[in-house]
Amino acid sequence: MLFEQISADIMAAMKAKDKVRTQALRNIKKCFIEAKTAPGNNGELTDEAALKILAKLAKQGRDTAQLYTEQNRPDLAEAELAEVAVIDTYLPRPLSDEELTTALRAIIEELGVSSVKEMGKVMGVATQRLSGQADGRAISTKVKELLN
Repeated sequence: MLFEQISADIMAAMKAKDKVRTQALRNIKKCFIEAKTAPGNNGELTDEAALKILAKLAKQGRDTAQLYTEQNRPDLAEAELAEVAVIDTYLPRPLSDEELTTALRAIIEELGVSSVKEMGKVMGVATQRLSGQADGRAISTKVKELLN
């Protein structure tokens, strides 16, 4: 389970005196604990929910790094991207453009969708199946392209 893996990796990072990795993993664990103790979660955190949290943290880190870069703070951007690199090691490999197109074509064919009006059906299934492998914006753009 991802929660236990993160906990074990925190110990390894602390022993290796890897400050960046330790900080990133502690932040991940904090978010996992918050999710586990949120009302309605019964103290459970599935790997699927954990991957969604990791994807969100990675996206936030990249966005923050971009802001730091725009504000001419490369030191802060570099630190943020170092933490994102740690988070990325726990996420599934992102799909290439060709792999995304193939996966979406299969979903469209499976659902029997033929027009942009039915894009919502495809998006619902695609975002669930491709969670962590492609972001929503990329999926949406490609679905529109394939249905037009």
